[in-house]
Amino acid sequence: MEFYSLLLIALALSLDAFGVSLCIGLNKAISRKIKIQFIGSFGFFQFFFAISGAYAGFLFNRYIVSVPEVIGGALVLITGVLMLRDGLKNKKESLFFKPGMVMVFGISVSIDALIIGFTTLNNIESNLNLLYSTLFIGVTTFLISLIAFLISGYLRKIHIISKYADYIGGIILIIFGIKMMFF
Repeated sequence: MEFYSLLLIALALSLDAFGVSLCIGLNKAISRKIKIQFIGSFGFFQFFFAISGAYAGFLFNRYIVSVPEVIGGALVLITGVLMLRDGLKNKKESLFFKPGMVMVFGISVSIDALIIGFTTLNNIESNLNLLYSTLFIGVTTFLISLIAFLISGYLRKIHIISKYADYIGGIILIIFGIKMMFF
């Protein structure tokens, strides 16, 4: 696979992680440790799902159509609704501190990498090239998520954004979830 094509795939796959990272980063209560966990989760699951999809692609290519996108979109949409609910309750404990949320988010933004593995990456002939390609996708997502968290730190300093972060993040996640499921 050409580098340019791989770069476009990696950037496209990392956009969901970018949006989710931006929303999570708006929450003042999120520590650096939790941000790093999310970034690592996003990068790892993009890599893992891409390589898993590539290896399993020749077996499942005909049987899996859009079901993974619907599942991933539903998870993100539900999380957005929960964020809105938390914002309305004005709770001190954030949804992001609950056990397993790092993994849930990592999986939900990486479902599309599984599809890319099924449909595109399963044509890579060399296992070493496949490893390099999927690692590149994971590292790209890692870096894009890191950039999103850095940007959210600056956005959080804007009072109106900080005040309504749960609402803004929840609405954005609902929109991402709908996009993932239907478009």
